[in-house]
Amino acid sequence: MKHANVFLKIFVHLFLIIMSLLCLLPFVMILSVSLTSETGIQANGYSLIPSEFSLEAYQYIFRNPTEVISAYGTTTFVTVVGTLVSVLIMAMLAYPMSRSDFKLKNGLSFFVYFTMLFSGGLVPMYILVTKYLGLKDNILALFLPILISGWNTMLLRMFMASVPVSLIEAANLEGASEFRIFFTIVIPLSKVGIVTIALFQVLTFWNDWYQAMLYIDHGDMTTLQYMLYRVLNKVNLAKEYGGMMATQEKLPNENLRMALCVVAAGPMLVIFPFFQKYFSKGITVGGVKG
Repeated sequence: MKHANVFLKIFVHLFLIIMSLLCLLPFVMILSVSLTSETGIQANGYSLIPSEFSLEAYQYIFRNPTEVISAYGTTTFVTVVGTLVSVLIMAMLAYPMSRSDFKLKNGLSFFVYFTMLFSGGLVPMYILVTKYLGLKDNILALFLPILISGWNTMLLRMFMASVPVSLIEAANLEGASEFRIFFTIVIPLSKVGIVTIALFQVLTFWNDWYQAMLYIDHGDMTTLQYMLYRVLNKVNLAKEYGGMMATQEKLPNENLRMALCVVAAGPMLVIFPFFQKYFSKGITVGGVKG
């Protein structure tokens, strides 16, 4: 029996190692193709090792490094500031909904839930942001329209509902204000949920290009994703229509697509491991809280 258990553990570990390596293969493939010349891809197809090493795709993307650096800076600012403000507001919204003694709990919960089912539409949102809020070509327009997520707010409410009521009552008896209870008791005890929601928001702000397309005309406030989107559209347009536009310069195609993935997703692949333990625990706990 003892040898059987040892054999089973070895088998399980080997199986998990193999599955982990298989999960890494797509990322290795993307990186390899991005470092392969266009002619090499056309001749040999995709491979885990570049058949003809080339940096032409990255040279095309970074031929104007100032624009790329500016886009990285804008996206980083929007991601950091947007995430901090977003998580704070959603936490402050979720907290009263998690309190059973809050009289407007059901009404507020319905209001948040309603936004998950219906929205005002694109045209009213555009008019609100540009005309009434005056945020056209304003960096606030890059994160303000997507600042709050109804789903993330409801998920955060589940975490805060698990905070022992006795702690809150004891703090009230000691004369603590609601703000003090929120920041010194509820927030620390909901850390796993808050970090999980923060990860969701980081990915949302980092990957968003739609807000920049709608509200930003000035190139110095273009986000990274929208800049890469325009680069890809330019190449696709040149390949599609050919003629003078395509013959002026040799444009990459498949390797450019993969290089765009590396440039766009690279920072997130570095950040994700730091959130992973909170993310896994947060999803598990959040799925069973009522």
